[in-house]
Amino acid sequence: MVRVKFKQVRERAAPRRWGVSIAAVIAAGLPVAASADTLRDALAQTYVSNPTLTGARAGLRATDEDVAIARAQGLPDVSAAASYNRFVKRSANSFTSPKKSIGGSVTATVPLFEGGFVRNSIKAAKARVEQGRASLQATEGDVFTAAVAAYMDVIRDSAIVDLNAGNVKVLQTNVQASKDRFQVGDQTRTDVAQSEARLSVARSSLQRAQAELDNSRQTYLEVIGKFPDNLEAPPPLPGLPALSDDAVEIAVANNPDLAAAKQAARAAEYDIGIARAQRMPRLQAFGTGDYTDYQGTLAGGAAGVRQVDKTATVGLQAQIPIFQGGEPGARVRQAQARKGQAIEAQTAAERAVIADARVAFSRYQAALATIDSSLQAVSANELALEGVRAEQSVGSRNVLDVLNAEQELLNSRSDLVTAKRDAYVAGFALLAAMGRAQAKDLGLDGGSLYDPIANYKRVNSRIWDWDEDPKPKPVATTTKGQPSVSAVPPYTPVATPKK
Repeated sequence: MVRVKFKQVRERAAPRRWGVSIAAVIAAGLPVAASADTLRDALAQTYVSNPTLTGARAGLRATDEDVAIARAQGLPDVSAAASYNRFVKRSANSFTSPKKSIGGSVTATVPLFEGGFVRNSIKAAKARVEQGRASLQATEGDVFTAAVAAYMDVIRDSAIVDLNAGNVKVLQTNVQASKDRFQVGDQTRTDVAQSEARLSVARSSLQRAQAELDNSRQTYLEVIGKFPDNLEAPPPLPGLPALSDDAVEIAVANNPDLAAAKQAARAAEYDIGIARAQRMPRLQAFGTGDYTDYQGTLAGGAAGVRQVDKTATVGLQAQIPIFQGGEPGARVRQAQARKGQAIEAQTAAERAVIADARVAFSRYQAALATIDSSLQAVSANELALEGVRAEQSVGSRNVLDVLNAEQELLNSRSDLVTAKRDAYVAGFALLAAMGRAQAKDLGLDGGSLYDPIANYKRVNSRIWDWDEDPKPKPVATTTKGQPSVSAVPPYTPVATPKK
């Protein structure tokens, strides 16, 4: 059996402080089949086929091209022109005008000084590539958190359906027993009616649980790309911090959303240099070669007149801005304001990261405490049910007391299953808040992980104008062909019993 391998999230020599391990707690009491999908299977499927992830990767590849686009503005520009002319109306006083000509020219321009425009454009583009990589990591963490929640929702709802189905069977037995005892005069018609009413409520609860399971299965299909198949209990989470401040410390150092905000602020600084370049002188070298053939029509084709003309020009051209109506100053101020906005966004991102880490830590701790309380409640309600049944057998308790005790036990067992789900999801959300929920952290080593640097290197030095990638094709898998399998049986009207 292959399990997800979660790497250690604390990168220091201090001993790991483990919280209560929830793996064994979650595994206990949850249905596990002999042949089952694992959480690792679900995450691996999500990694290769989730459209949010594959779309984010395509978006980063588009961002990679901004570096090449910025660099192109500092490279030579070569262009050619060709022409064919017929001079249909010539001056009556010109005895040398040609009747037609063909020609061509080649012009090369080499930027020598752009006032820092190209340099800052390249640096800004590289900073935004780093921002895109961090955003891709954040997307991975968000998608994996959604996948874990979908996985645990199916496990929870499957268990709740089983609990409710078992409750229906117990109540069916109770109803039959009540009817039998009514026949011998040991119970009243009221006792039978109470048992039948509680059975009807249990059946409706089962139907609602089946509908919730259908909802969870559909969410699983949407996020992961296939229907769940006998999900196995999840593996242990790694050692999570024992203190909220530790979680915050790790989150501030590693959260990809905060890293993306920092890179955005860095890019905004270079944008100021781009704006300043608009008021700086620009110098470029140029060379032009022209070719003209008059097709023997120049000067009426007179002898000694050359019918082919060739010229070449090289030089330097400087553009010195003197007055541009205040536009450069406005663009600089605008870039500075956007830099200020990026700085504030970085602070906002840091606040959000700190809040997310603390909230996730609190929810995780609360979920662990809820598991303990629910375990105690289940144990107490099991004991209470046994006592109520024993007391009913000697006549000191009635049927309603037994039904209420059975319902309390069912509620506590459902609460326990829900608490186990909440604990695991909260623990994984804490990993995500700390920046430890990306593919490289989860050990998804069943195949090659997507390498954003590889595409950057692939396109970084390509300067051929006719260079293209293959036509884009879908990467994420469609779910249209997945058969719909519902946990809710077809509705059959039930006749109302006669009074």
